[in-house]
Amino acid sequence: MARIKPQALLNQSKKKKGPSRISISTIIVCNLVVALVILSLVTTYRHWSQRSRNSIEQETQGQRFEDTNAASEQTSYDLPGYADINTSKGLITVELFKEGSPEAVDKFLDLCQKEHFKGMPFHRVIKNYLVQAGHSPSSIPVEEWTAKGKLRGRLHTSPKHEAFMLGTPKTKGNNKDFELLITTAPIPDLNDQLIVFGRVLKGEDVVQEIEEVDTDEHYQPKSPIGIISIILKREI
Repeated sequence: MARIKPQALLNQSKKKKGPSRISISTIIVCNLVVALVILSLVTTYRHWSQRSRNSIEQETQGQRFEDTNAASEQTSYDLPGYADINTSKGLITVELFKEGSPEAVDKFLDLCQKEHFKGMPFHRVIKNYLVQAGHSPSSIPVEEWTAKGKLRGRLHTSPKHEAFMLGTPKTKGNNKDFELLITTAPIPDLNDQLIVFGRVLKGEDVVQEIEEVDTDEHYQPKSPIGIISIILKREI
């Protein structure tokens, strides 16, 4: 048996233990696969992250909408629904139509807080028709009121314009033009000129007493009579 020389054995050992070389193309392919995997993961993360943000925004907007509606309903519920009108003839308690005439009621409440009606005189009293208070002459000529009054027996009467209803003439002016009137009898439908936003609950006799005062030919009371103050109430 032939003997292998030590040098030959050493060379064979080096050949067996030496690492095999990886080609450049294999490295490039592996890098591309890793890059594609990372890109796929990033894309997936962005997709679900955006979807999650959209879902949160929609829930937040829905909650805000519900909160706004709840706040609006709560605000309307918390507004005073009654008022005590203290006049020089006595006390008149009225109910406010918060849902039926919200804009007029809001304006009335705001003016009450500013004491707009304090000392306001009744400047027009038409017997069997209405009593009207204001700081300035009414925007509606007295002849128009009386003409409609003469026709009330032949015209359709709206339920909103029965006796002892609280209202204000429709005007395009500022808050100084906001007047109060209380009907003393059923009147024709005056939707074109009148906003009804409440009704008398107590004090009809006081309204009738104001109605009985002496007036001149312009339906103005001969002796001063007016509103002393108005107190807002949430319940009676």
